Amino acid sequence: MANQKKLSHKLQKVAGKIQQNRYMSAISNGLMSTLPFLIIGAFATLFSALAWEPYQNFIAPVKGIIGLASTMTTGIIAVYAVFFIAYKLAQSFEKDPLVPAATALLSFLIVTPVQTFDKVRALPLEWLGAQGLFVAMFIALAAARLYIWIVDRNWTIKMPEGVPPTVVKTFSGLIPAVLVALVFVVVAGLFMQTSFGTVHKFIYTYLQVPLEGLGGSPGALIIVLIIMQALWMFGIHGAIVTLAIVKPIWMSLDLTNLDAFQAGAPLPNIIGLSFWYIYCNYAPMLGFALLLVLLAKSKQLRTIGKLGLPGTFFSIHEPLIFGIPVVLNPLLAIPFISAPIICAILGYAATVIGLLPAPIGIYPAFGTPIFALGFIEGSWRLAAAQLVLIPVSMLIYYPFFRTLDKQAVKRELEAQEQEKQKQESATGTTASSVISS
Repeated sequence: MANQKKLSHKLQKVAGKIQQNRYMSAISNGLMSTLPFLIIGAFATLFSALAWEPYQNFIAPVKGIIGLASTMTTGIIAVYAVFFIAYKLAQSFEKDPLVPAATALLSFLIVTPVQTFDKVRALPLEWLGAQGLFVAMFIALAAARLYIWIVDRNWTIKMPEGVPPTVVKTFSGLIPAVLVALVFVVVAGLFMQTSFGTVHKFIYTYLQVPLEGLGGSPGALIIVLIIMQALWMFGIHGAIVTLAIVKPIWMSLDLTNLDAFQAGAPLPNIIGLSFWYIYCNYAPMLGFALLLVLLAKSKQLRTIGKLGLPGTFFSIHEPLIFGIPVVLNPLLAIPFISAPIICAILGYAATVIGLLPAPIGIYPAFGTPIFALGFIEGSWRLAAAQLVLIPVSMLIYYPFFRTLDKQAVKRELEAQEQEKQKQESATGTTASSVISS
């Protein structure tokens, strides 16, 4: 027990460092801030590219207009990402975040190539969407951090007292913004002398593509799930810790799928954030909750199951994890870790053989109900698969649930017996007092 507590403490320290790392947090929170634009673009894509001929004929006159929302959101998601990530990083340093964020956006646009089409200079969307996401993250962190470093050294213009605050902020950010922009002008110029031509091609070729290939593999998904669930077993929010690392990779894979869906092309990726949501984040705990409600003989377990069941339909699992508890419960470790992995393997295999379609890559809002999520991701078959995985999860949990229930019933009977003995003892004492008097 002492060793278990020691291990738990060490894991909590490591997880805490990951969660509190300002750069990881800036990326995670910055990407989270793009959620409204991702949802707008995803639904615009869904409404404009829904593969049903009568519907396509109906929207044909306005299809281009519907697609504008997608083009200006998910199509240029890197633009939003670079701004929000830099904004969050500046906030973590307790600096006014607006000018650093805008400077990071400027820096990103400086390193993004401008092309000429029929004597017209234009900024192509190629590097402003999913393909530019990793560059956006790096530029956001580098530009904002450099800006803050310059400000901390007081390389700023000082305005006299009485000047309006807006003017003070503008001039105080002038020198840092100019210096940061000059740095990225030099970076862009250096890359123009290489065979890549741009930072985007270099990062995309040597970092983004390999990471997407690694992060999009079933082996990587299983490793992430093992770490995620194991952290939960020690009372650490496993999703927050692991997604802080893999979310950029999985989001990039999803956005690539969304672009392909809009273009009517085959979806290139199976695994992504959407895949995790569909197959791993609902059915396992929902199946466990149903066992508690339907089959538990223990009053305590059945009550906790009834309290936790509604939340599991919306991906809220904490009442069960901490109420049973699952945390530090070796009996539930095997099903808790294995159930989402088995669901993921079944979902992946069914997709590979063509039984199920790949998710189209919509970033779902937190709390999206289980069945609705499958439809949102492009197919009633995904919604049906989510429902099928519930009894599968119930079977995985069942033998462990039986043992857990028996132990709980035994404890309840022992508690009742002790209470009965206390009452009898109290009654006997009262009777003796009456006789004595």
